[in-house]
Amino acid sequence: ANRRAGGAPASVTIAGKFCESGDLLIEHLSLPPVRSGDLLAVPAAGAYCLAMASNYNLAPRPAAVLVGDGAARLIRRREDYNDLIRLDVDDVVPACLRR
Repeated sequence: ANRRAGGAPASVTIAGKFCESGDLLIEHLSLPPVRSGDLLAVPAAGAYCLAMASNYNLAPRPAAVLVGDGAARLIRRREDYNDLIRLDVDDVVPACLRR
């Protein structure tokens, strides 16, 4: 989604970030060469969509982008670690676990 790649297509598997054996978004997809850091648009992503997103494995939820009329607009920023611990009560979390 962030660049046009040249080169011969190859069969790839797109895996999710949750370290689970079933966390495969797409298998055997023909794509031009991809490299680390490339952004891929996956319009139907199941539990990765905003409505089903969770903080499983303490993973921050991604940003949401609205695409239409030839433009893309950020409508929700991505979460960071501070968002995940914002509701924690300081005196309950041991000092060794706080950043």
